[in-house]
Amino acid sequence: MKIRVNSLILFFVFIFVCANAEDGYRLWLRYDRISNTQLLKAYQQSIKSYHLDGASPTHLAIDAELKKALSGLLDKNITATNAVEQSSVVVALISSPHLSSFNKKSAVTSLNDEGFGIFTAIVEGKKVTLITANKPVGLLYGAFHFIRLLQTQQSISNLEIVSAPKINIRMLNHWDNLDRTVERGYAGFSLWDWHKLPDYLDPRYTDYARANASIGINGTVLTNVNANALILREDYLKKVAALADLFRPYGIKVYLTARFSAPIEMGGLKTADPLNEDVKKWWNEKTAEIYKVIPDFGGFLVKANSEGQPGPQNYGRSHADGANMLADAVKPFGGIVMWRAFVYDNEVPDDRAKQAYNEFKILDGTFRDNVLIQVKNGAIDFQPREPFHPLFGAMPKTPIMMEFQVTQEYLGFATHLVFLPSLFKECLESNTHTSENATVARVVDGSVDHHKLTGMAGVANIGNDRNWCGHPFGQSNWYGLGRLAWNHELTPEQISEEWIRLTFSNDKNVIAPLQNMMLSSHQAVVNYMTPLGLHHMMGYSHHYGPGPWINKGRADWTSVYYHKADSAGIGFNRTITGSNALAQYSKPVNEQWTSLETCPDMYLLWFHHLPWTHKMKSGNILWDEIALSYQTGVNSVRSMQKNWSTVKDKVDTERYNMVKDFLSIQEKEAAWWRDACLSYFQSYSHLPIPAGVEKPPHTLEYYEELSFPYAPGIRPKW
Repeated sequence: MKIRVNSLILFFVFIFVCANAEDGYRLWLRYDRISNTQLLKAYQQSIKSYHLDGASPTHLAIDAELKKALSGLLDKNITATNAVEQSSVVVALISSPHLSSFNKKSAVTSLNDEGFGIFTAIVEGKKVTLITANKPVGLLYGAFHFIRLLQTQQSISNLEIVSAPKINIRMLNHWDNLDRTVERGYAGFSLWDWHKLPDYLDPRYTDYARANASIGINGTVLTNVNANALILREDYLKKVAALADLFRPYGIKVYLTARFSAPIEMGGLKTADPLNEDVKKWWNEKTAEIYKVIPDFGGFLVKANSEGQPGPQNYGRSHADGANMLADAVKPFGGIVMWRAFVYDNEVPDDRAKQAYNEFKILDGTFRDNVLIQVKNGAIDFQPREPFHPLFGAMPKTPIMMEFQVTQEYLGFATHLVFLPSLFKECLESNTHTSENATVARVVDGSVDHHKLTGMAGVANIGNDRNWCGHPFGQSNWYGLGRLAWNHELTPEQISEEWIRLTFSNDKNVIAPLQNMMLSSHQAVVNYMTPLGLHHMMGYSHHYGPGPWINKGRADWTSVYYHKADSAGIGFNRTITGSNALAQYSKPVNEQWTSLETCPDMYLLWFHHLPWTHKMKSGNILWDEIALSYQTGVNSVRSMQKNWSTVKDKVDTERYNMVKDFLSIQEKEAAWWRDACLSYFQSYSHLPIPAGVEKPPHTLEYYEELSFPYAPGIRPKW
């Protein structure tokens, strides 16, 4: 009997532990009891109830979130009241009769529809915490902001916060296919279970909406830019409508990718020429059909005439012709078109980095006013580090939308810890010098050229893995994208600390080492993959691991096209004596990056082909600097491992062990990148590996023969 009792006790302990295991599903929306006892008591005195003035679907979402968050964080049952009470949280539109005597109305009424204010205020004679806004969605964002204050253990005794997004359209681009594979997806299959939609709505869809709303993301493109016209079929539109209905209370609009050849594939037409009247009619009717089932449909994202995708150039038309045809179709319904500038042609002998600028610059001012040109942060393709794209600042008459990549296609997939807000911020802070204070951020938010239509997108890193992003720290990149899209003035330091507090702990002994890891991680991966401006050196097709030797197939998909290593040196000459890509930048930027004296080391080999013995600012020759950079990258990962080991007893076992194992993979693969690349480049430099750099344990032939036919995230063949 004793054995049975003990067995039962162990069984129930096992069940309890499993039920409370920290698997990362809650993301940064963890509403556990506040551990600081003194602060908890203060919060409990300040928040005894909440009053929600309104009953829209968005109000209901706020109600559910406040009840869950306040009750969990304050460790007591916090409920809604029918009237304003002392020491309550009051959530009310600025037009509410409750706020007739509120003396700071103007601070809120001047905000846009999504802005909010949070105040310690007197409402109907009672001291309360007031969350107010012009529209319900603003209240939603304000409620999440207030919850975040509690989660991060901030003082709420004297609040006066006014906030509104700097960018209008803040979205995720899902490269999800209808068969649930995800192109460049490293966190499982697609969230969208098209087979079960519209009749079954997975609870994860609601949690996805909550997570996005909490960081201000207000749009989602559900389908891959390498588009499938099937998504526009009536039965699939009903599936999309079910998601749109669920997302709407959370302020999120749905968008779809439009396959340019859809009139042929679905409509039976013989052409998709954007100037053809039958084609225009087909898109007008299809768009009207979409808006009939999804009244607030956001519009279309289009990849055209790039990497095999059909487009207007198939018919001798311009990108403007194609974009404007679709823009005219969605215009009556308030929709927009996001036309990607990621275009290049293997048949064009010019530097691939120049092609998007060459195609789009001449079209400035010819696009409809509901068209955004979506431009990647750099001119090649989401490399570990790139100079800002020359189109930023080059099209003053056209709204330019930023496209970042959150999924780690070129950054070690979902087993490498890389904090991408550092990369995003580096780009956003870059000064285009096209006018006064014309940073990339101010071009994107419309400040420089006075555009009202603005946008920032991130290619999502989300899948159906239990923890959403594969790597626990991968969540910080989704989080960081949303926070920067709302306010690009935030720093990586602020975002990382915020995320650590929300996701792991408010303990300074956890924050410090984790922040050290995160803030050093981007430079680490640049060092062990593509130091000093090297780029596009990954494995062919799958992009997994190093492949500096790749030289077969179309030239601009090879590595040798970009690094141009030979016995004389290494690097891509983009000065006037080379491809002259630097001429696409403003004069001050061109002059800075053309000069070897002023070109930053981090872009050196992006713009210059230099001898292996070129003397660097550090005093090293170029070959030694490259080798030492690779070693520094490896050493940085080892430092990350040491930092992580210090929190073993301060974070949950489940995530600790997962990150520990992933850091081990990252350290091994960082060394692989170092060894493979140095082995290859040494075959040209014929110089010794410098002191302080670990020598490759295998031959170059060994690294070249490694094969990965089933690496994740490869685009399926339709």
